[in-house]
Amino acid sequence: MRNKSVAVLDIRSQEVTAAVAQKGVNNTFILKSRSVVRYDGYAQGELINTKDFQIAVRKAYDEAITSFGAQVKELYVAIPGEFLRVEQNDKVISFQSPERISSKHVDNLVYSAMPSVGGDETVILSSPLYYVLSDNRKVISPIGETSSNLRVKLSFFICKNSFLECIRRAFDGIAEIRAFNWVPQIYAQIMYLVPPEKRDNFAVILDLGEISSTFAVICGNGLAFCESFSVGVDHMAVLLMDALKIPYGVALWFISNVNLNSGDKAISYEEYNDNGKIYRFPTSQLKELLREGLDGLCGMVEECRQAYVGKDLSGKPIMITGEGVGVIRGLNEHLSSRLVAPVEVVVPGLPYYNKPHFSSLFSLFAAALG
Repeated sequence: MRNKSVAVLDIRSQEVTAAVAQKGVNNTFILKSRSVVRYDGYAQGELINTKDFQIAVRKAYDEAITSFGAQVKELYVAIPGEFLRVEQNDKVISFQSPERISSKHVDNLVYSAMPSVGGDETVILSSPLYYVLSDNRKVISPIGETSSNLRVKLSFFICKNSFLECIRRAFDGIAEIRAFNWVPQIYAQIMYLVPPEKRDNFAVILDLGEISSTFAVICGNGLAFCESFSVGVDHMAVLLMDALKIPYGVALWFISNVNLNSGDKAISYEEYNDNGKIYRFPTSQLKELLREGLDGLCGMVEECRQAYVGKDLSGKPIMITGEGVGVIRGLNEHLSSRLVAPVEVVVPGLPYYNKPHFSSLFSLFAAALG
């Protein structure tokens, strides 16, 4: 591919993005083409409409490649958390005498730790939380160290074959693509958005999407815990639709225009004109409904924190990113208050693209370009 560009497919819970980029200067990217297509989405680990998804994937890809002006031989595809499960495994190898650790030692250790999966799943990536040397030092990379044994704690990302095959089928008839490189979406994000010093000391991230979110506990270059759940900012819209008997588009407008942190007058209203029909509600009522919806999200996050038994996460800062961040004004403060933990928004360190909804795409580019 010309100028060492890479093509990617970023799959989010209600849109797919196909794009081509190459490395720029100072850890930036030169975006050559991009196409975003909406689709019905997924929930509970299943596509809502498989055909609709495949049409969206193919349309986004065709538009991006046409704009780029050249065919590609391989494609990097971000696999959402709802189609993954993450398994951790410990393994140790011992030597008769101290040896200098080589990449061959590491490869053999990782291979021996590989989990057995059924015929309906594939291990798409393994990544270490840490290695432990015979002097009990924990390191991220043991290569070049001298040790009489080597222990590793690994995270394995396992994907449903049915989902991988569904993606492949979307590209039927495109002979130029010879390889699909599967990239766990949450893994790409932690490696790009979270500095090594934070990852080494355990860190927590929440990728907040439209109808699906992923919570993960990071350690080193791996995940100590990962859980996805079908709750996102669109669920707040559904809550408003049901309570106020309003259309989806009107609900989205109210969600993005109400500020949970604002100090209101004794009586204040929010009003929206939808093609001549006026919708008017007390600001206090809208705020209460949004807080109710966000409390449901906080409940899911708290369940995840409690489910991880490796470390007490109480008060641990939570990094948040994704297209759901920034939709509701006052979201960060509400999450911080309910979860009793600092909340920090993490975004790509790029001009113009330093927004949460670009986090997944540029994390994927970072993984693809190395």
